[in-house]
This record gives sequence, structure tokens and C-alpha cells, in this order.
Amino acid sequence: MSIAARLEGDHAVAPVAGVPVGPAVLRAEGISKRYGTVTVLSDVTLDILPGEIHAIIGENGAGKSTFMRLLSGYVEPTEGTLSMAGGRVHFTKPDQAQAAGIALVHQEILLAEALTVTDNLFLGRELTRGGIVDDVRMRRVAAAKLAELGCEVSPTALVGAISLADRQLVQIARALLDEHKVVIFDEPTAVLTGEEVERLLAVIFELKARGIAVLYISHRLDEVQRLADKVTVLRDGKMVGTYPGHMLTQTEMARVMVGRELAALYPQRQAVRTDQPMLSVRNAVVPGFAQDVSFTVHKGEILGFAGMIGAGRTELFEGILGLRPGTAVIELNGSPIQIHSQREAVDAGIGYLTEDRKGKGLLLQERLGPNLTLSALASFHPGIILRRAREAEALTQAVADYDIRLKSLGVKAGQLSGGNQQKLLLAKVLLTNPSVVIIDEPTRGIDIANKAQIYSFIQDLVGQGKACIVISSEMQELIGICDRVLVMREGVISGEVWGETMTESNIALLATSERAHVAQGGTQ
Repeated sequence: MSIAARLEGDHAVAPVAGVPVGPAVLRAEGISKRYGTVTVLSDVTLDILPGEIHAIIGENGAGKSTFMRLLSGYVEPTEGTLSMAGGRVHFTKPDQAQAAGIALVHQEILLAEALTVTDNLFLGRELTRGGIVDDVRMRRVAAAKLAELGCEVSPTALVGAISLADRQLVQIARALLDEHKVVIFDEPTAVLTGEEVERLLAVIFELKARGIAVLYISHRLDEVQRLADKVTVLRDGKMVGTYPGHMLTQTEMARVMVGRELAALYPQRQAVRTDQPMLSVRNAVVPGFAQDVSFTVHKGEILGFAGMIGAGRTELFEGILGLRPGTAVIELNGSPIQIHSQREAVDAGIGYLTEDRKGKGLLLQERLGPNLTLSALASFHPGIILRRAREAEALTQAVADYDIRLKSLGVKAGQLSGGNQQKLLLAKVLLTNPSVVIIDEPTRGIDIANKAQIYSFIQDLVGQGKACIVISSEMQELIGICDRVLVMREGVISGEVWGETMTESNIALLATSERAHVAQGGTQ
């Protein structure tokens, strides 16, 4: 039976076995949200039961995050009502939702970098003793809560000095400090390692066992399949339906999300790799992160870098590109070069897409035009002359070439969805016409349809004769698009796979085992 025949219009869902049945802890009825004439959410009705893990899925722009912000008091609905324990509630700010028992773990990292981990956990709700802030008790509680999540950072560490993954765990710990009736997770695992993901999922199952309702938003459909008692699908701001979690395969979830049959996620491989070296790096050292790393990427090749978070992949390339202290012997197209800054890397013909598009890649409060042309500023703003017409023309072309979805060309970068931000960042880097493109976490936090587009863009790059390096924590992504994969562990390259040996098990073995040896095979 087809997915449409089984699922279309199935808004009334029978209780799932093993899930407590009773009155909804939170009910959203007829919820809509409009900004001016633009409707971003339309007539969504949902019951959230205690002790239930309820996943909300949909493409970027489907309305998921808007709905979560409505439930947690960050946004007020244009129409519709919220009810808790049978009574109407109306939140005009997040504090009211939190007081009612609703916690939201944001997708964006919303922490004060200049404060310690403990200060961030208790900011605005400090523990006191005799009217004096009890720092000792707060550090003790913080350490215990972080330990539950497997986070090993010190409670006294400055947030600005810890990794992106640890910041996300700190943010989750802050949300879980107090007992809540509903906990909402918005893309909580986007920056976490496999081990950290497993620890978080265990915490979520524990919340369920304690009768707490969990709303879970994720583009990682394997996590949804593992966790969800129910799955609600949003598309273009409207509710497609709510289904028992066991009823949908990952493929069916993807079909329902986009409303059409999906082509293969990964583009068909094109044999465009040549034997011509484009970028050769020898004996790269980044103090504290990478030691004696050497590799070569060829014209027309997609070279992957795998490894656990903390293996040194991002830091290695930041050192090579002059973004942090490091040394290396570098050749580009057979000629030796020296790179001391990202500006020198760009001038040499090396483009780099950072893994942190919100913090380092884009100016979120700036218009799209300046974001696009920032790396190629001399071409658009020579001297003191501002060539706005050229900038506008380049932006119009980039929006068309990279299918950047937006309401108007006048929006700010922060108003775009994650997938469209990533496509803007890619357009920005490629505007300088680099011969080597390095992409760190190309599809982190973006939906399936945008992932497929990003993969096609990468394939197009090597088809044009460029070389591409992809750093990713998703092994299946690397296997799907790369010609070969180098695996890092503890700052060194622990092995290389290609052809038939490019499997998840072999990559995982090289990434985690000190004495791992993988028999390489296939045609390199």
C-alpha cells in the first residue's frame, strides 16, 4: 500500500502502546501566525501527552521553530489558543511559559561567552544562602547535571573557551535544571558526537519515564525513528498529519515532509578525479590539535575528512588557512605557497566554509548583499566607491544559481532558514572563484531537500575542475559523496578508505581504535 493511501489525512491517531493515556499536558488548537500578509503557520492543532516523545518534522521553513517558539512564549499566536491542565493559557514572554512548566532548548547557542559554565546555568535564577549567592552549591549542582549529559567541562570554565558541542550540552543542562511538564528540543544533536548523542537520547528516555512530555525537532530522521511515539509533519506552515512513530520509515518521513517522491539523496558519481595534485599539505602541525598531518587532494576529487569531534579536523584546517597558529608545507597547483591569514588563502585560490555559519560565516544582522560580497570586497567596492548596482546584480544571480529561498532581497541573513543560510555562505565563498573548496559540516542543521541540493553543488564543483575537501561528522554523508576518506584520531591521520572499504564500520574503527587497521581496496 502506498504512503499516501496509508497516511494521507490521518489526523486522528490512536494511542501508541506503552505511552500513558490521559488528558493532554499541553494542547494547541487552531494555532496560526502571520507577519503582515505572510502566513508562516496555519491552523495547527496538537495534543501533547505526559510521558510521550512527540517529534515535529518538516523541511526548513515548514514552521517547526515558529510553532515551538509559540508554545514557549517567545512569539504570540495571531489566532488559536493554548491550554494546560484543561485551562487556557496565554504567554507573552518566555518566563511565563517556564513558570507554567515549559522549557525550550534552542537550536542556536544562547549563552554568555564571558561568563563561566555555572554562571550560565544559573543566570537569573541564582541559588542563595542567607541572602548571599551560594557559588559552592551552584558549582556542585552544575557538575552533577553536566555529568548526567556526559559533559566533562569544568563548571568554572569560561563558555567562550569551550567547544561548540560542549556549549550545546551546557545549554541543555540549563534547560533541565528545573523540573518541567514539557521539554522542547530544537535540533539538539546538530553539533554533538555519536557518544554525546547517545547520552542525550538516554536522558530524553528518562524524561519520558518520569512522565514528562518531550517535543523533539530534528532533521536526523534516524533519531526521530528511535525516539518518537508520535510524529507530526508540517509542510509550508500547515499540518500534514500526526502518525504513530512506528508507522513511518525514514524514507516515508522524507516523502511526507516534501510532499513528493524524493530523487536519490546523493548525486550519481561522476568519474572526474584526475592525477593532477591541486593542494598538497605536508607535516602540518597545529599545537594542541594536530601533529604531522600530510595529504593531497587532486583536481576533480572530493576528499573527505572523518573522525570524532575532538579529533582535530576543524583545527587542522584552521591552522593551514591561518585562522589559528600552525605550520605546514603547502603546495597549490605544484607551486609552494605560504598562508598566514584567511585573506591570503582566498587570494591564493582556496575557499573555506566554516562549520559555524551563524557565528563565523555570516553577519546575521546584515543584509544579504554585503554578506555575499564580503570575501570579494575589492571587486565590488574599490576604494571609496560603493558599487551597489554590481552587488545587487551578484545577489540576484546567486539567489537564482543556488536556489536561495527568501521573501525579498532586502531581508537580513539571520532571517533565512538554516539551509538557505548555508547556500548563501556557499555562494559567498565561490564568488572568489577558488580552485580548492574546503567545506566543514556542509549540511549541519538543514533539511533533506537542501541537503540534496548541497550535495549536487559539491558535485558540480569538481565537475568544473575544482578540488573539494569535505569535513563531516556524518559518515553516510562522506560515503555518499566522497571519492576517498581520510580518518583522524587524536590529531593524526589514522587511516584512509576508498572503494569497497569506504564503509561506516571501517571509518568508525579508524576513528576510535588505537590499533585499528583497515584493509584498503578499490581503485584510488
